[in-house]
Amino acid sequence: QISMENSSSVKEFILLGLSENQGVQKIYFVVLLLFYTLTVAGNLLIVLTVTSSRRLNCPMYFFLGHLSFVDVCYSSVTAPQMISGCLVENNSISFAGCVGQLFGLHFFGCTEIFLLTAMAYDRYVAICRPLHYPALMSRRLCGRVVGGSWAGGFLHSTLQTLPTALLPFCGPNKVAHYFCDIRPLLRLACADTRAAGLAAVANSGVVALSCFLVLVASYVVILVSLRGGTRAGWRKALSTCGSHVAAVILFFGPCTFVYIRPAGDPAEDRRVAVFYTLVTPMLNPLVYTLRNGEVKGAMRRLCRRK
Repeated sequence: QISMENSSSVKEFILLGLSENQGVQKIYFVVLLLFYTLTVAGNLLIVLTVTSSRRLNCPMYFFLGHLSFVDVCYSSVTAPQMISGCLVENNSISFAGCVGQLFGLHFFGCTEIFLLTAMAYDRYVAICRPLHYPALMSRRLCGRVVGGSWAGGFLHSTLQTLPTALLPFCGPNKVAHYFCDIRPLLRLACADTRAAGLAAVANSGVVALSCFLVLVASYVVILVSLRGGTRAGWRKALSTCGSHVAAVILFFGPCTFVYIRPAGDPAEDRRVAVFYTLVTPMLNPLVYTLRNGEVKGAMRRLCRRK
């Protein structure tokens, strides 16, 4: 029987990199550092553009500014540790740091899911109920929605992190990942983790699946409402919704693959995780600016002022 003293015997974990080849690790260092730099620079530029432009004062850009800020935080939870780990042989992290990383990963990830859902509802109201848009999407309501997204992310992350942090870890300390996540940590626990694993999958699955269904339903309603409409109406709707649909696919696809499917190959999970922790946040600024003339115009005006 494992005593409580043994549960604290593991003081740090060793995070495995994307490759055991040191030469390949150095290539990963350059690529990942470039990705992270672009992620931070692109999303902070979006935040500065939205907050400084008087023309970008509608709810869609209010949500976009918060989404970009969350993307910076989300990538910063895992990317610095992953990048520095490419240059050292043993990429270690303390037990407290591991738990903090686990909490931050799910906190910002879940907050992003809720914000993407709120943006889908905003597009539904703007296209399907344009006359009621100012009343339905007031600034007070948008503030409450953003606050609820942060609170929901905090609750989800607490429910995910606390049971894992209380498990006894008394044996091997090599995490089969480049950051601390639930499944790799459950494999190291000195206890029966089947119940904790099912609870974690159910928690992540309920959040991801329910929000994804809301997103799908909102766009189905939008498409149905456009039946018989003019070609100009279709172009406008697709222009305003296309960037959001792309962001949803880029984020929900890899997350669903990792968290909802049965446990699979850890190496495959690591490769997919790079996509939703670093690549997707890097692409979001491009997705929302390349198809949006208002944002591009506001960025040009901001650059001229600077």
